[in-house]
Amino acid sequence: MTLKFIQAGKHTNDMIHFPEFDLTIQPGEVTAIVSTVNVKEQLLNTFLGKTRLSNGKVDYLPDKKIGFFFLHEGCYERLTVVETLKYYQKLFNSSEQIESILQAVQLDAQKNKKLKSLTYSERKRVQLAWLLIQNPDIYIMEEPDQNLDIESKRILFSLLRELRLAKKVILILTGQVESGVACSDNVYRLDEKGLRPVLTKEEDNGEVIDRSEPTTDKITNTDEVVEEKVIQPIRFEKIPTKVNEKIVLFDPPEIDYIESTEGQTYLHIKGESFACSFTLNDLEERLLAFGFFRCHRSYIVNLQKVREVITWTRNSYSLVLDDSEKSSVPLSKTKMADLKGMLGLK
Repeated sequence: MTLKFIQAGKHTNDMIHFPEFDLTIQPGEVTAIVSTVNVKEQLLNTFLGKTRLSNGKVDYLPDKKIGFFFLHEGCYERLTVVETLKYYQKLFNSSEQIESILQAVQLDAQKNKKLKSLTYSERKRVQLAWLLIQNPDIYIMEEPDQNLDIESKRILFSLLRELRLAKKVILILTGQVESGVACSDNVYRLDEKGLRPVLTKEEDNGEVIDRSEPTTDKITNTDEVVEEKVIQPIRFEKIPTKVNEKIVLFDPPEIDYIESTEGQTYLHIKGESFACSFTLNDLEERLLAFGFFRCHRSYIVNLQKVREVITWTRNSYSLVLDDSEKSSVPLSKTKMADLKGMLGLK
């Protein structure tokens, strides 16, 4: 019961959506493909039979069921949770027990509530529930953790662990590397350059590193004289960003966190992002005196904005910020140890 992409490629006229690639997903594996929205839609439409690949094929046994978890899924808002699950139980001619599935997605207390009265995260858990009722062999999941609250993320990750043990084949399609890392065993990037592994784990420190994009770390010439750098106890300095043709200056305390993606650095401030010409290494040095912490190879966070430290798995952590979006920033395993030291925790 494997899912295989065999020389699969897609192009439209002169546009290459993605060149030919090969990928095999074994039972009990969760694999993520990180891509643009366009590539993600092309893959989904291929599975749905709405479009065909230009080259190659997607191979799986025809008698195996495929279940879909879409980012945008319609629902019958006038039905209660239990009525919805009974509808899908009948639709899929399923023998799965509704009560056990309600417990799995932790919606026992909401089972008699209408869907229109549920929160976004609770409705996504209902969507997970009807997928479990279908009980497919292959799961195709689009952005499964996007905008979920912390409790729903815990439930999602717990279900993914159970599906691994049940030897299901799971493919996650996402635009966010961090989502792929949190949800999957193997993460790949798919674009016009082809398919390539995004992440590898460094044996010396366990940190997850994106190898699919060139790094922005500085290379030091060992022949040059390295001057000793003195960190001042306090530094008054603004961080420049560019908005259209204007340069906008921000005070460090305004910044929630900083992200580097595909070679570009962004400052995240009150739900908005601003491009910055400095590398993360530059910003880490400049902002150290202001209470900023390099929590991940691709992230720097303002510790004054951190509200919670969440443990997802033994090697997966997140920092939840005290902003209006309740932003979640990844925390690498080694940086977790450093943070505990800073906080005086064992």
